Amino acid sequence: MNRRNFLTSTGIAAGGLALPGLPGIFADEPTPKPRVGLIGCGWYGKLDLIRLLQVAPAEVVSLCDVDAAMLAAAAEQVSERQVSKKKPRTYGDYREMLKEKDLDIVMVETPDHWHALPMIAAVEAGADVWVQKPISVDVAEGLAMVSAARKHKKVVQVVTQRRSTPHLIQARDRVVKAGLLGKIGLVEIDCYYHMRTRENPPDSDPPKNLDYEMWTGPAPLRPYNKLVHPRSWRAFMEYGNGILGDMCIHMLDMVRWMLGLGAPKRIHSTGGILVDKASKANITDTQSATFDFGELQVVWQHRTWGQAADPEYPWGARIYGEKGTLKMDVHKYAFTPLGGKGPTQTGQALYEYEKYPEDRTEKDLERHVASAIRWHWQDFLKARADRGRPVSDIEEGYISTASCVLANISLAIGRSVTWDAAKNQVVGDDEANKLLSRPYRAPWVHPGA
Repeated sequence: MNRRNFLTSTGIAAGGLALPGLPGIFADEPTPKPRVGLIGCGWYGKLDLIRLLQVAPAEVVSLCDVDAAMLAAAAEQVSERQVSKKKPRTYGDYREMLKEKDLDIVMVETPDHWHALPMIAAVEAGADVWVQKPISVDVAEGLAMVSAARKHKKVVQVVTQRRSTPHLIQARDRVVKAGLLGKIGLVEIDCYYHMRTRENPPDSDPPKNLDYEMWTGPAPLRPYNKLVHPRSWRAFMEYGNGILGDMCIHMLDMVRWMLGLGAPKRIHSTGGILVDKASKANITDTQSATFDFGELQVVWQHRTWGQAADPEYPWGARIYGEKGTLKMDVHKYAFTPLGGKGPTQTGQALYEYEKYPEDRTEKDLERHVASAIRWHWQDFLKARADRGRPVSDIEEGYISTASCVLANISLAIGRSVTWDAAKNQVVGDDEANKLLSRPYRAPWVHPGA
């Protein structure tokens, strides 16, 4: 679906504010050109940055990455895409970049174990922050990030861009808010992508262009293996929280946003490496998690083997109401009333090729997500202008991240955990509470210590 048809079908004027992220939010007033720095110049870092350049007169002044080759390539690409054609300054250490204290926006697009320290340092240096999900690898990191954002009065947008996905906004408004589902008692979210690496290459020396010591940072120092860089680091729990931290957080956060949910009261998870035992990967290949919100349960399932439970929605959500069912993923949604009584509702991802024809040819772009990222940026820019809270505010990112971390803690200790969201503690379980903070490798210091 293109932009014109989408806006026509939803009855939204192109310059209106009924939905976040529409071009024209700043049409009636001049806006200063934000100075931007990017930490982490890999796949999604560049993808997100280019979407910003499509919607705002930003100037990218600084880039940082521990991979010198990746850093140089990103500098060339940015100089070609930004209006000024200037090549950004480049750094191998984010601390040196932030010393300049000349950035309005800092993007943190690193592996998960490197989200907390740069984000906190960025707000301390005076910048608003765009940070990838999950915000942290443990609960204590996330809480420290929220505290830093509030202390320094900075706008922080978490890249849980399902909240800015046009067809999912449409589904929320036309189906959920319209009351077509009736009473909701169960939500299923899942991912059946075969995304867990099955390779088992030998360890080796890191490439000369990679500062592997800095890449590892506060995480445990493993022998270098080509699986960890670039992109396959998610195969290892040392750097993230497995498929829950990668894929569940998106769907759980989307459901929380759609249904107005806070933190779950009780979390239980089971699973493990049940099928693929030969790979070097140490994340689960099979896992279920139940997030109990009281009168509503959200149930997660992932398998990196076998067939999807619903092949048409291999990574998605199903909201079950007494009056019908809403199915959603990043490509589409469909509402089916119970017994066929009443109209169905459907929608598809918004492609904006008329306005952004370069999307058609950009290498490695997830084209169905491009509009969501642009809308997410525009929501962030509006929050910066108003000094308000964006749709994926750091606190919302904390709740969704902590929920997934708690599911992994439940799996590790073999029992359910009851969460006290006011105290940010597991109720009556010292073993679980000790796992809310991971040890840091010296000389790095945990921000929650």
